Amino acid sequence: MQASLVFLPGFDVSIKPGAGQTAWQGLFVHGRLRVGQSVLVHGAAGAVGAMVTQLAREFGAYVIGTGRAADRERALDFGAQEFVDLGADVLEDVGGVDVVFDVIGGDVGKRSAGVVRPGGILVSVVGPPEVRPADGLAVDFVVESDRGQLGEIVQRVRDGRLRTNIGTVASLDDAVAALNPTRRITGKTIIRARD
Repeated sequence: MQASLVFLPGFDVSIKPGAGQTAWQGLFVHGRLRVGQSVLVHGAAGAVGAMVTQLAREFGAYVIGTGRAADRERALDFGAQEFVDLGADVLEDVGGVDVVFDVIGGDVGKRSAGVVRPGGILVSVVGPPEVRPADGLAVDFVVESDRGQLGEIVQRVRDGRLRTNIGTVASLDDAVAALNPTRRITGKTIIRARD
C-alpha cells in the first residue's frame, strides 16, 4: 500500500487517509451499520480503532471499545461508551453486538464471533475470520481508494468531528529517529516541517 498524506490548510497536522477509509468502509460498506446499533471496536485507541469509534458514535451507534488497560482513557476519549480490557476482562461478557470491527485477529478474532448477535456482522481487516458467527456474517476486506469517502473524512477532520490518534510529534531534524522507534508507539507519528 502506498503511503499518502492529506494536507489540510490551516491545520498543523496532516492525516493519513488509510485509517479513515478503513474505518469508513468497514462500518458503512461492509458492516452495514445502522443508527442505534451496537459496535464492538477492537483496538479502540489505535489508529483505525479511534476512527471507527468516532465515526460509529457520530452515526448514532453504541460503542464498546477494547484494548489494553493503558488504552482505556484514550478509547473513552475517542467516544467509546464502555471499555473491555482484553488482558483482564472477559470479552464474552459483552453479550450480543450488531457489528464487531476486528483489527487484532488471532484468539481475539476467534472469540469475537461469539459476541455477534443473530443477523450481526464480524468485520475483519486482518484476514478472513477463522471462526464465523453462528447466525451472522463474517467479512474481511482490503481498503479501496474512494474519493467521496475521503472527502467525507476530510470534512469531518476540518469540522473537528474526527480526530487523528497522534502518538508522537517530532521536528524534521528528528524525523529519522521518530519514524524508526525502538519501542512500540501508539498513534500516528507526526513530523512538523516548521515551527
